[in-house]
Amino acid sequence: MRNNTPTGAAAGSTPRSAVPALAWQESALCAQTGPEFFFPAPGSSTREAKRLCGACPEREACLAYALEHDERFGVWGGLSEHERLNLRRNRR
Repeated sequence: MRNNTPTGAAAGSTPRSAVPALAWQESALCAQTGPEFFFPAPGSSTREAKRLCGACPEREACLAYALEHDERFGVWGGLSEHERLNLRRNRR
């Protein structure tokens, strides 16, 4: 899932060092949709977000970003919060 503001940066002030690391967001399919798919209400389905992520060429970069920055909410790289937590636990 695309994050409009890089971690630690104020809106409109993207640090130069963050630009290459976040370049994947420009071509991510989520950049063309609304956040409601990727941040559904509790108990709602994540199926549509996961389907979009499955077709996205930036899925791996998105998931890596989410894991590196400990994103705790929403669908990132095709995985829900719970799935990312399980992935982190299994990597230890």
